[in-house]
Amino acid sequence: LKTGLLTLTDLRDDPEKFFLAHRLLAENAPKLGPGFSIRFTVQYNLFAGTVLAIGDDEQVAQLAEMQAGGLLGCFALTEKLAGVSSGMVVQTTATYDAGKDCFVLDSPTAGAEKNWISQGATADKAVVIADLRVGGKSYGAHGFLMDFRKGGKLVDGIEVGDMGRKTVGNDLDNAWIRFKNVTVPKSALLRKYCDVVDGQYVAKKKGIRPIEMIGQRLFSGRVAVAQAAVTFAQQLVKMTQQYSDNKACWTPGGDAPLSNVPQLRGLYKVAHQRLSDVMSFLQTLELKLGECLQGSTIPPIELVEAIAVGKVKGVETAIDVCFQLKQEVGSYALMGDTGFEQMDFLQCCKFAEGDSRILMQKIARDRMHAFK
Repeated sequence: LKTGLLTLTDLRDDPEKFFLAHRLLAENAPKLGPGFSIRFTVQYNLFAGTVLAIGDDEQVAQLAEMQAGGLLGCFALTEKLAGVSSGMVVQTTATYDAGKDCFVLDSPTAGAEKNWISQGATADKAVVIADLRVGGKSYGAHGFLMDFRKGGKLVDGIEVGDMGRKTVGNDLDNAWIRFKNVTVPKSALLRKYCDVVDGQYVAKKKGIRPIEMIGQRLFSGRVAVAQAAVTFAQQLVKMTQQYSDNKACWTPGGDAPLSNVPQLRGLYKVAHQRLSDVMSFLQTLELKLGECLQGSTIPPIELVEAIAVGKVKGVETAIDVCFQLKQEVGSYALMGDTGFEQMDFLQCCKFAEGDSRILMQKIARDRMHAFK
């Protein structure tokens, strides 16, 4: 982080570099596991990306200071009751205290506690998504940039616990978070599109809600996650083919490479083509989205739908290819260090940034609305 090899503003300034970094990490996921790859996208896309999307110039400038200090961030959106598949449903509250000119963050119920927050056990900073309340009125989900730890110690009123051992990625900490009347300064509100002035909520740009701009990170995340899933599958196929090319197999005419078995040879050919085709589509989406990111414009509806399609197609293709490959290589798939033990990374990809089934329902719903 401190090296600046990839800056916390490259999502906006150099999106091609941002997406390339994700693919390079995914290439190593079959050998090293997905933990660092997920940690990376939380830091650069969800945490820093949200500050870029809805922070004002002063708040965005803080990203350079955080990078120089090597400060880690987390993105606290998901809650226990809503679950990871329920979108922007938040019950955590951020109540404006006019007397003290600050906000008070609170988890009013157990269901409002944040969960599955990657990097939550180590983060110094946090972007917290909470229901903003001013003068007794709810203004919906808004983002707050806050100190999470100071000097390595949690800020007063914050409680954190571990989500437990996982099947993969145990080098990544996933936390649940409870806020108990945590006071944050008024400047914590990410205020590119809104603010609280003289005790009143003020929308700075008509027709743009902060929650919509927070959702922009889902678009870059969907492309990055889909590319990561496809890259993982490509690498797993490559590693397996290298093994089978050098694995002697008995045949009536003499020993031959395992790769020459007809069903395996055919599977490799189809897998390479399927993964190549979907990656080509995802790279097209990356280029189009990159133009929007650099221009700070909202992607058109057609691109938003195409990104959702790309997320579903990329992840589901990767899952199908890897599953079929696992069935064809027998006991090799049971061995450690083959990459197959890391396949639950694809499970993470399936529900991250929009579960495949929910995205398909969303596409269908939006098409029906357009038809009306």
